[in-house]
Amino acid sequence: MQQPLYRVRLDDIFEGPMDLLVHLIRKNELDIYDIPIALITEQYLQYLEWMKAMNIDYAGDFLLMASTLTQLKSRMLLPFHDDEEEEDDVLQEITRPLVEYLQMKSAADQLIERNLLGEKTFIRRPDRGEFLAGSDDEFIKVGLFELIDAFQKILEKIPDDHRVEMTADEISVKDRISQIIDILEAKQSITFSELFSDSPNRHEIIVTFLAVLEMVKLTLIRIVQHVHTGVIRIFYL
Repeated sequence: MQQPLYRVRLDDIFEGPMDLLVHLIRKNELDIYDIPIALITEQYLQYLEWMKAMNIDYAGDFLLMASTLTQLKSRMLLPFHDDEEEEDDVLQEITRPLVEYLQMKSAADQLIERNLLGEKTFIRRPDRGEFLAGSDDEFIKVGLFELIDAFQKILEKIPDDHRVEMTADEISVKDRISQIIDILEAKQSITFSELFSDSPNRHEIIVTFLAVLEMVKLTLIRIVQHVHTGVIRIFYL
């Protein structure tokens, strides 16, 4: 597949490897003190592959975390000779920095009156009020990895015979940003599904993804998700 002539730097969007781990823990509704290392490692590596395919630059910290998780996964597969403390020590190598990160994240979020954590088990509940958007309806802020999930679902719906290769004369990210701005200027807000045609191809999805990331970086839009319906909505700022 020809890569688009556009690259997004992940550090411009302020998401890091710990944020990805938190996302995976929340997504799988896991207890932070009982993380299945093999599952998290597999999913973490899948996200890195997807970001690479989408032409997203990620810092070496992501690769370091991938190496750490892979090493921990290998150690967890070794026999522990009925020594539960040894197994707990391995888990602590990822749990301890995660807990410290979440504590710092929670303290920072309180400064802007945003409750991120809840409790040690990440289960989405509407009454938690995570990332409130300040309206009568209950919304949560959509981050990079939630966006990746949403775009993956769109890509999965494309039949294999419609996964065409990209060509040089396809629409650019800059042009796609202009199109989205035109839509938002007319409507002020749109749902995520309104970004796409009835039968989107792979190029349309990738370019739209990159355009949305750039618009987030430029603070042109705000993306939230309704906690009851799951509908993602994009607001023009």
